[in-house]
Amino acid sequence: LIADGVVPSNEDRGYVVRSAIRRAVTRGHQLGIERPFLRTLVERTIELLGDAYPELPGAAALVGDTVEREEHRFRQTLAAGSALLEGELAKGVVPGDVAFKLHDTFGFPIEITEEMATDAGVAVDRAGFDAAMAEQRARGKDARKGGSAEVVMETYRELVDQHGVTDFTGREEHETKARVLGVFGRVGDELEVFLDRTPFYAESGGQVGDTGTITTATGRLDVLDTTLALPGLHRHSARLVEGEITPSQDAVATIDVERRQAIRRNHTGTHLLHWALREILGGHVKQQGSLVAPEYLRFDFSHHAATSPQELARVEDLANGEVLANDRVRHYETTKAQAAEAGAIAFFGDKYGDIVRVLEAGRHSVELCGGTHVGALGDIGPIRITSESSIGSNQRRIFATTGTTTLERVRRDRDALARAAALLAVAPDEVVGGLERLRDDLKEAREQLKAAQRAAAGAGAADLAADAVDGVVVARRDDLGRDELKDLAVALRQQPGVRAVVLGGAPATGGVALVAAVVAGSGLNASELLADAARTVGGGGGKAPDLAVAGGRHADRLDEALGQARAAATAVAAATA
Repeated sequence: LIADGVVPSNEDRGYVVRSAIRRAVTRGHQLGIERPFLRTLVERTIELLGDAYPELPGAAALVGDTVEREEHRFRQTLAAGSALLEGELAKGVVPGDVAFKLHDTFGFPIEITEEMATDAGVAVDRAGFDAAMAEQRARGKDARKGGSAEVVMETYRELVDQHGVTDFTGREEHETKARVLGVFGRVGDELEVFLDRTPFYAESGGQVGDTGTITTATGRLDVLDTTLALPGLHRHSARLVEGEITPSQDAVATIDVERRQAIRRNHTGTHLLHWALREILGGHVKQQGSLVAPEYLRFDFSHHAATSPQELARVEDLANGEVLANDRVRHYETTKAQAAEAGAIAFFGDKYGDIVRVLEAGRHSVELCGGTHVGALGDIGPIRITSESSIGSNQRRIFATTGTTTLERVRRDRDALARAAALLAVAPDEVVGGLERLRDDLKEAREQLKAAQRAAAGAGAADLAADAVDGVVVARRDDLGRDELKDLAVALRQQPGVRAVVLGGAPATGGVALVAAVVAGSGLNASELLADAARTVGGGGGKAPDLAVAGGRHADRLDEALGQARAAATAVAAATA
């Protein structure tokens, strides 16, 4: 759907896309997946299905960006919404007004609420939810912006014609006094709020938009995202939490400072990693895409081979060395020509005017960038590359963390190491040695078990051989796996008077195993003995003449298959006796 141009929304096919994404994110959250994961799954799916759906590879970037953006947006409210829902589940029923609040305030499609309630054995008051939705539609009927996308774009252009572009104050301040220029609402969706001035950074250049609050004398909004409706026109996507807000009101716009600081650390950290990758891997490395979020950063770059752990460690060390040097970060405007003379690197895919913003991150990194950044490299804190992978031909991707997020990950790793050490009864720095010893002990135990099973099989071979008919032994042993059946067949073949052995088993783990063994020079062929039997159980087998193994899936037909093998072996044995 996304490849066909459908974007996540609360209407029509867009709702189908949004609901599917958010249901997947919710399930991942329930499984303990803390970091965004859908983009990786999408890229793997496109890789697997690209031949069958040739339109997908060309839309991979669009689909990946859309899914990643929607997942990031939903994760901002997922934890709070889940906590609210879990509280209601404990009461035994989810009221309709709560289900509506989960939908309207926290972005939970009703299907998610119903699925989580079903998992807990709890009912949802769907009638109450539908009534609340109908009431909202009635309230928002006059606010609905009907018409085409062109009508909406014309509204944006009128705002710019009347008031000019938004004055972005977010480089200097976190809170700004502003005037409300417009408030546009759509039923079941966020409000779009436009201000004459704003400290909210609008998503661009890979950096996500700011969140925070907008407050007036009559109401308060939670800003969930900030994007550009038109170049220079900041659109605040928000939910009304108190009162009402109308155009021409004075307002106070306040960003989430802690979140912005995390984004700054990750954005400047991205520049340092770009420089360090070029230093370690070579000047051919170029940015191919990025995402700068508060929790992590993602950086895509051109490179012809997988990056080794040693190379990644050198990249980390180089970047962290710059952090420890704590050089200043300088952000300024200049002409594009002067920036080029200064050696500034232009970001992949961006278009620039004659006046550009340049970021000097310490003594080495100089790039064109309009994002927000720390004041000194030491503010970034420790940088840690958490993963590296391929995203296409000659393209690689790294994820990394900075600052307190890195410290949290180190703490989790340290705690996990301590738990592993406790289980192994060794010191933390001896965990690897303890695991190696455990591996060796396990290997030895498995070998001893196999030896015991072979011995047991050999011990029972004489009894089975006594039941041979015309030198042919056929038996069913569901207690043995394929390898044990082979060992038993070989042992039986060595018994006096035995010319051929056919064994079968249907272990509790599933499937069917068939083994045939014949004495050399007997005139019998092991693979031929199993040919019909293997087809009967819905499988096939090997072609070895002396010892053949086959498999299948129809355990209910194993006895029939063994009967076929017995008939084939007995006929040949009798003819060659």
